[in-house]
Amino acid sequence: MNKMYIHQQPSATTIHRAIAQREVSAEGVLREAIARIEELEPTLHAWKILDTERALQVARQLDARIAQGDTLGLLTGIPLAVKDILDTSDMPTGYGSVVYEGHKPITDAAVVHTVKEAGAIIVGKTVTTEFAYFTPGPTVNPWNTSCTPGGSSSGSAAAVASGMVPLAFGTQTAGSLIRPASYCGVFAIKPTHDLISTAGAKAFAPSLDTMGWLANSAQDLEVMRAALQGITFERLPDATGLSLASCQTHEWAFMDASGQFAWDVAHRRLSLAGTPITTLKLPEALS
Repeated sequence: MNKMYIHQQPSATTIHRAIAQREVSAEGVLREAIARIEELEPTLHAWKILDTERALQVARQLDARIAQGDTLGLLTGIPLAVKDILDTSDMPTGYGSVVYEGHKPITDAAVVHTVKEAGAIIVGKTVTTEFAYFTPGPTVNPWNTSCTPGGSSSGSAAAVASGMVPLAFGTQTAGSLIRPASYCGVFAIKPTHDLISTAGAKAFAPSLDTMGWLANSAQDLEVMRAALQGITFERLPDATGLSLASCQTHEWAFMDASGQFAWDVAHRRLSLAGTPITTLKLPEALS
């Protein structure tokens, strides 16, 4: 097995609080992320484009605003990666294809604009499979560089898993978030379709395309959702009143033993936490 390149840096939540309490600066946090990227990128190939000079300029501007007492956005000072399927006005967007090499959109994707407003520092664009389909990019798996990181959000998953950034955007049409997250051992969320705007993302199948993101903790996934929906830190919800449905489809028999064990453990933990779980069975026509 090849050498592992896994490192779980402080969470986005931890970084935000440290910046807010003046324990660290946005520039200091970013320089640590850049050092990690410079160390690992020659091996992992997670990035299509890096713009560290522009990112450092943004970090210094944020630090100046913080020093003046400006109100902090939910993602202030958080280094963030953007899958190269999303438009960025200040960096080329190639959609993983030589056809669009050097393409420069005139506007940001809606989610990119939102996280910038929330104070995130976009470090660069991560590798995607071509047009978020099957043709893979050069990214390797940080756990074992002889293995795939999964697609299509391959670069984002590898960047988060290796500790280059705590948060990264991905997209999913079929399994492009949950698959690389699983392969690279990170958290990802595929929200309800159309809950988060896909404006400015290269369309694949608009009836299925979904915006999502990856992180090293479930809490950071929720912080990102809150930022994208304009919720403040003080209004982050808890699990009180949560109820879940569990549905083992016709493909349950194809899940290996470790997957079934993980499913059962999750059920037990949720039940012990007081979450009611209802078992559902799909009609034969749907299963």
